[in-house]
Amino acid sequence: MSILLFSLLSFIIGADAAAGQAPAAELLFVGDAMQHQAQLDQALAEGQGKRYDYSGCFPLIAPDIMKADYAVCNLEVPLGGGPRYSGYPCFSAPDSYAEALRDAGFDLFLTANNHCLDSGDTAARRTLTALDSLRVDHIGTYRDSLQRDSLIPFVRNINGFHIGFLNYTYGTNGISPRDGMEVALIDRDRMAREISITRNAGAELICVTIHWGIEYVLEENASQRSLAGFLADQGVDMIIGSHPHVVQPMEIVHNDTHQKDVLVVYSLGNFISNMKTTDTRGGALVKVRLRRDPDGTPRIADAAYDLIYCAKPTGPGTNFTVIPSQAAPTHVPKAEWGKWLMFQSSASRLFDRRNVGVPYIHTAASTDSISR
Repeated sequence: MSILLFSLLSFIIGADAAAGQAPAAELLFVGDAMQHQAQLDQALAEGQGKRYDYSGCFPLIAPDIMKADYAVCNLEVPLGGGPRYSGYPCFSAPDSYAEALRDAGFDLFLTANNHCLDSGDTAARRTLTALDSLRVDHIGTYRDSLQRDSLIPFVRNINGFHIGFLNYTYGTNGISPRDGMEVALIDRDRMAREISITRNAGAELICVTIHWGIEYVLEENASQRSLAGFLADQGVDMIIGSHPHVVQPMEIVHNDTHQKDVLVVYSLGNFISNMKTTDTRGGALVKVRLRRDPDGTPRIADAAYDLIYCAKPTGPGTNFTVIPSQAAPTHVPKAEWGKWLMFQSSASRLFDRRNVGVPYIHTAASTDSISR
């Protein structure tokens, strides 16, 4: 976030407080936190072969994450517990990876994705134990049906806004959960029921995070559009997508059933990875600001995106580094400057052409409500 934009936000929040209104709240979402073999190897090298050190991955992006009142990432790897870890196709990452994400400022880890069962049910359950030990929120996979029923609804009080979160995936790469392990799969009847339960538990706004779409395709498909429409008709306020490993369009649409605006982000792309093609080298983060109308009704005041790029290590003492767009000119290595420009150009063209009501955060003309 630029200094000017942050100052404007601070002024508006202060004005709200002075008028006796509830303060605004800012949510932040990023895409897929991957962990390929090259990332594992580099983290081990940075830890002198004794531990997996990710301290160099997130310093540039952490200030943005920490400014948000609640930040969400898609943890697309199980935390297998070692002693050996693995990258694609069957992922298993060390606990220190999740710890580094937590230290960067993430509050909620999404675990329902196609790789959540890569290392088996034992690792999937261990992932939940490890996240509990880090004292972070997590949704999407559960030790058994009883735990799923006990943890849904999942509602958090964020600056006075009661927000319900749900997480689903299209599948698990053909690996079936065993021994009662629960993975929240896309099932319209189950989703409608859990949305209703969440609303009845006091959620003023509901966010569904969803693993869907076709990998490496920059446009959403008919199935995504249909499911987004279904979720909006259930009264959902935010629909945040992941899985394609490339960005897809974002839009704020008006839902006639509930007479309100709904944010739909089809895919945020990669947050951190070792993928190599132009469109997979980075992704987007989305900041969503919530405010209340004079009658107390909560709503999405505005949403905006930033582009992020994952630079590869350039030698000892460096690691895979997530770089926000404003830091790119001084922090993207010279050897990767052309690749960053190609990624930025491709993503910007897509968003300029297809985004509706979700501008680039550094060129947004106003931090007031978006003109619908």
